[in-house]
Order: sequence, then C-alpha cells, then structure tokens
Amino acid sequence: MNNTPLRVALCFVFALAGACGSQKPTPKPAAIPVPNLGLVPMPSDISGASGNFRLAANTEVVYSGGEGAASAAAYFVDIAVQQKLVALSKASEGTPGGGSIGFVLAGDADAGTKDLGAEGYSLDVSTDRITITARTSTGLFYGAVTLWQIITAKPLQGVSISVPALKIVDAPRFVWRGLMLDSARHYQSPEYIKQFLDWMALHKLNVLHWHLTDDQAWRLEIKKYPKLTSVGAWRVPAGAAARADIDPATGKPRLHGGFYTQDQVRDIVAHAASRHITVLPEIEMPGHATAAVVAYPRLGVTDKPPTAVPSDWGIYPTLFNVDDSTFSFFEDVLTEVMQLFPSAYIHVGGDEAMKDEWQASPRVQARMKELGVKDEHALQGYFVHRIEKFLSSKGRKLIGWDEVLEGGLAPDSGVMSWRGVEGTIAATKAGHDTVLAPAPDLYFDHWQSAGDISPGRSNTLSLKDVYEFDPEPAAIAPEQRKHILGLQANLWAEMMRTESRVTYMAFPRIAALAEVAWSPAKRINWDDFQRRLEKQLVRYTSLGIVYAREVPVEPGPRRRVSHDLDQCGGGYLLSLEDDAPIEGERATFLVNITDPCWIWRGADLTKVKSIRAVVGQIPFNFQIGKDAEKIPLHKPATPEGELEIRLDDCKSAPVGIASLKPAVANQGLTALPPILIDKTQGKHDLCFRFTRAKVDPIWAIGQIELVE
Repeated sequence: MNNTPLRVALCFVFALAGACGSQKPTPKPAAIPVPNLGLVPMPSDISGASGNFRLAANTEVVYSGGEGAASAAAYFVDIAVQQKLVALSKASEGTPGGGSIGFVLAGDADAGTKDLGAEGYSLDVSTDRITITARTSTGLFYGAVTLWQIITAKPLQGVSISVPALKIVDAPRFVWRGLMLDSARHYQSPEYIKQFLDWMALHKLNVLHWHLTDDQAWRLEIKKYPKLTSVGAWRVPAGAAARADIDPATGKPRLHGGFYTQDQVRDIVAHAASRHITVLPEIEMPGHATAAVVAYPRLGVTDKPPTAVPSDWGIYPTLFNVDDSTFSFFEDVLTEVMQLFPSAYIHVGGDEAMKDEWQASPRVQARMKELGVKDEHALQGYFVHRIEKFLSSKGRKLIGWDEVLEGGLAPDSGVMSWRGVEGTIAATKAGHDTVLAPAPDLYFDHWQSAGDISPGRSNTLSLKDVYEFDPEPAAIAPEQRKHILGLQANLWAEMMRTESRVTYMAFPRIAALAEVAWSPAKRINWDDFQRRLEKQLVRYTSLGIVYAREVPVEPGPRRRVSHDLDQCGGGYLLSLEDDAPIEGERATFLVNITDPCWIWRGADLTKVKSIRAVVGQIPFNFQIGKDAEKIPLHKPATPEGELEIRLDDCKSAPVGIASLKPAVANQGLTALPPILIDKTQGKHDLCFRFTRAKVDPIWAIGQIELVE
C-alpha cells in the first residue's frame, strides 16, 4: 500500500506540532546593515534594504498634498542646488513615480502616518524612487533635512549620487528643541541671524529664544518708545582703547551697538517660520533694566538713575519701579512685541533681580503697603502676575527663568530652568510646563576643551558633556515628565564679540544638543555619535562653519601663555579678550579677575639666565557686588606698577622685578625687557603677580619665556 498521500496529509495537519521534523522552516533573511550616513540627530528607526537609488540632475522632484508639500520639496531642491550637490529642476505637483523623489503630505487618517505626530515623517528609498511622507509640512521638511544628510554622506561621484536603499520612520523626543541667542550683550546682524536659523534647521532645532533686552542694550524697535533704541541700543565698550576711539562727528568716544527694526524682525520671523522655527522674544523684567532706564529715567527706582548704557558684565542693581505707569509702558511694549512675534509664549526674564533698590526706596515701600505685599520677593511675584494676566488677555502665555516660580504662576505659564535642573523639578511638581536650560550643563559660553584659548568661561563643557546630559532627571516622577517640553542651550554673548565667535562656540556642540533633544533614549550612544559626527563636520566645512575642536593641553618646556599656567587661587576665572585693537583679532588672557596671579609649576631653571614676559592690560568691567571690595591690591613701588616674580611661594620675596612703564601707554601686548634672575638650578614653581594701585585695569600675562 502506498502511504505517501496519507503522510502528506498528516504532515499538513500536524505541521505546527512538529510532527514532520524532517521539514525545516525557511530561515529569515539576514538584516541589511545601514551604512554610516552621518545622520545627526539619529532617526528613531532605520533599516537597510538592497540596492541603491541613482540621484542625478534629471531626477524629477514631485509633491502632492498642497502648499506644505510644495514648500518642503522646494527647500530640498534649493539646498541641493545651492550647495552644488546636484542641479535638480524645480519641483512640480504630481504623484511619485519611477525614478522620482516624492514629497507626500498625507491626511491624519492615513494609516501610514497616523503615528508620526506633528513633526514626524517616513522616508523610503528603493532602487526605483524616494518617497517622503508626513502628516504635516513640518514633518516633510524634516524628511527633506534627513535626505540632504544622506546625499551628503560621501563626496559627489561624477554627476550623480548613489543613495542607499533604506527605510526611516522618525519623530522627535521633545517638542522644544532650542537655542538661546544673546543679541543684547553683543549685536549680530539680521543676515547672520537668518544664516544661524538655516543652520539650526539642518539640525531639526525648532526654537530660537532671542534675548533682546538687558542692562547693556535694548535691541528691539518699539514705535511708541523710540529712545529705547536711539539711546538704549548704543554704548561705549569697556577699556582704554574704546575711550580713545573718538568719533569725529561728536568728539566723544565712538558708540557701538545696533538694533533690529520692526521690518527686520518681521523678515527674520518669516524666515524662521519657513524653516519651521519659532522665534521666542525675551523682554527682561523687573531686573536687567539699565538700558531701558537710561532711555526713560521715569521707569527707574532711584532719584539718580544711570545716565549711560553700561558696558560691565554681571548683575546690576537697576530695577524697574512698580508704578502703574510702568505697567502701562510694558503693556504698550508687549503689544508691539506680540504684533511681531506669533509665538505662543512670551519670555519675560525674571532672573537676577536684586532687591536693593526696592528695599531702599520709600516710594516702592509705600507701594508695597498699598498693595498688601509682604516683602520684595512677593513684590516681584506681583509684577510677574500682572504681566502674566495681560499676556493671557491677549491669548499668549508667559514663560520666564525659574525665579518666576517664587511668586507663584498661573497654571498655563511656563518655566525655563537655568539654575541647574531644580527649577524644572519644582515646575513639574507644580504642574507647569518647563524647558531645561541649565547652567553649566547647556551654557555654550564655556570652553569646549581645556586646551582652548578663546574667550569664554574657563571651566570646560565638552561635546561629550552636552551629549550625556539627561533631559529627564530621575527626581522627576514619570507621571510628571509630560510637563517637560524639551531643552535648549544658551549662547550668552558677553565674551562673544563677533559673529564668528558665536559660531565657534555653538558648533559642534549644537549637534550633541540636537540629538539629545530629538532622538529617543535608545538611540543615545556616544561612540556611535562620534562616528557619525565625522561626516557632519565635513558638512560644516562645506557650509562655511568654523567650529571648535578638542584642543589638547600641551604647554611648551620653555614658553607658555597664560592659559598654560595655573592660577594662584579660586575666584572668577575667565578667558578674556583684550580691548584692543578696535578692529581685528585680539589677544586673550586666562585670568582670575579677583586675584590676578599665575604659577608655572615645576619650571626647569637649569641654565636659565632671564625671563621674558609679554603682558597686556584689560578693563575690569564686572559687576560682582561686594566681592569687588575683597580684591587684593599689591602696593606698587612706582606709579606705573611692576611685574614681580617669586620662587616656590607667592608670598616669598621677589627674585625678579620688571617695570610696567613700557606697557602703560600700549593698548595691546607689550614685551617687557628681560628680567634677570638669580643663578637658581633645578625645578621650581614660578609665581607671577602684578602690583597696582587700583582694580582697573587688570594686568595680565600674555606669554612667559625662559631664556638660557
């Protein structure tokens, strides 16, 4: 009897039970690896496929779904052409077909896009076509950015680009992915800000927090109060060089600064919107008020308000008063601000408001009694509440630095945490939406590496430090993390005098910020990020971005600059730029502004006959309160002062002295005559300190050389 049919039937029936063990299951095909395309930020999900798509000048770019799809397609064509990647033709409306790149704006009900959210997209590259699909124009725009990164992952080959087949499904981790740009301390041109917005967009960042007012300047044109910019936007920079730079038209030191007209602001806001970036304006109150008070003294508290926009850095005591007329002023200002900026939030500052002026003012104290306010901290709460109520009446929400929490906030007001992450923790517990912008973790005015000698805060915030920042602190309960809108880095510009310096301090740390803000936690991997960043740095070069590099600390055996030397004690340690020349490159000095003193550890003095010192002088332009009274002054032997060199101990008798007379009248660097020292052998610590009769200027070491 032939049992073959019966066996086949039984095998079919019992296959799932393994009755026919001789028949092996079909193995799954091996996953196709995705090449290193240098994608930053890393997409949520990415998988490889077989083959490549050939992108060339004759590749058709089409779109469907309306204006949002058209703008995303046009953006991709423009960036490809402008960067001379491939000369694509203008995008046209149509359905993606063979050999084309398609941008498809799908409806909310579309099964393929319902999980992408407002900013997500899918990108499908096959050998036949490339298709980007999203629910919104924002999602399509980010898909275009990712495709741009893919086609720039390797050098152009001939007249076409080989695009590896792959599938990406991507959406951001946080809705707030931002950078704060300080245009108050130093002015940047509208052209530069628009370029900076372009660079932000290429990292999928979506908020530019624009710091427009502070003690040192008011940069935004307000039609009703023209003196805010005609007076408040200009100052004489600190230092002897600026004081000597006389404007022939006035016979006085030349004013530096600038402001943004309302037409310029509208143009910048529109450009940002085209890059899917919200511009968040910041109008500081009740502190950081000096420039406004100089323009309109009635806004101040004291009978003798400041008369010139200051050039010092730090915290000024100047506050706005709390008269009804001052609140009318702010309502007028904010009305014009809201006409220019469509952002849901308006930032009101609220930080570092020293209460001394309020405490000392009989008028303010009487006002507090009238309002039933118990103390000055509660008075700031009243101030913020009143502005908050006005903004709410106009359909906007208030956001401020974490000090705004101290007086309580309306439920829909936001908190930006800068004093560590504690403000975010407190805000989420109180039910407020919050943005992480903590110092020092996300303060880009810090050096990127210890070997850097550029101006900035001297403690290091490395690329890795930014990348390893945790945007969801463990102290925040899981159910409260819904209040974390996202994070931003801050570019405080006290020590960023030029636009090139802003760029240098922002990049490449902006890439680390972008990945932490966009990519899911499962994608955060430092080693993988480093590999991808190599290709991103090539893109930076093609975009004209001069970025900071990790600089090793390698002091020379016989010659050192101030950054190679140790400091004698703690205090305010900064890398400061010389105040001269007015135009062009300037020297930088690493200096403890409260005790300028440097140590060369273990200097080998064998065969050394003299020491050559190059010195400079920089202005003491720092508002540091009572700490300024503690600065030691070492009595000079001559009116000009001296550089003193001590051996092993900064309190020992000097072994060498040089007069500063040759340097007093020189605004730049001065090489002092050789300083002869005793015939000392072996290795010793060398201590360098200046004598001076007053705090300003600060004398600083430029370079020290041991001469045999």
